[in-house]
Amino acid sequence: MNRKIKKKVLVLLAAGDLSKSRRELANYDEHGLVNPLFSALYRPEEMLRWHTITVFGEVLSRLAEKDMEAARIIMRRYIWSLNDESGGIGWGAPEAMAEAMFHHDRLCDEYIHMLISYARPDGPLEHQDGNYLELPELQRGLLWGIGRLAEKRGSLLLKKEVASDLFPYLLSKDPTVRGLAARALGLLGTIAPDGALEKLLEDDRSVRFYHDGKVSVLPVSELAATALEKCAA
Repeated sequence: MNRKIKKKVLVLLAAGDLSKSRRELANYDEHGLVNPLFSALYRPEEMLRWHTITVFGEVLSRLAEKDMEAARIIMRRYIWSLNDESGGIGWGAPEAMAEAMFHHDRLCDEYIHMLISYARPDGPLEHQDGNYLELPELQRGLLWGIGRLAEKRGSLLLKKEVASDLFPYLLSKDPTVRGLAARALGLLGTIAPDGALEKLLEDDRSVRFYHDGKVSVLPVSELAATALEKCAA
């Protein structure tokens, strides 16, 4: 039965019809979807992975309403995958964590500090709250996740002083990291110091950006301009 569910999940998500995937997978028990969704999360196909992140967030939110401890176990699996000791890399984990927290208040309250910690280096012994992600590919997922949460939980992120953690990413060598950092700051309504956002208005490097079920290709300059408009509003 598990193999049948796994195959069904992969077929639905690979088909590219996110609305259909949501409808059909809503009929399954959430516990039984967890492992198939984890398998799909690690697949290399771009849209399959993004649709998995979207669906997984919704499934985890429903699961949390029925079985909060089971939902916590999944969140801990994401966290473990980003731990050096796991032997893995944690592809998709920051995005999936953020999507779950976007949908569920209690998961957000319990785990938002962990998502933020991935943007922070370790401090002095009495303030070691950082789990900084070194790989730009993981930073992309983290910044996408912070931006996703900022769409709904911006005031909470500001309360936790996440904006200042985003400023260094505007100087990243990776254009996607720069663009997603700019977008997140715009959603938070926060201007970066030293005109860092304004400097990106001349940045014509492209960013592949997922939102509302589809991927768009935008220049960093457009994301920076939109961010500045939001900050000025």
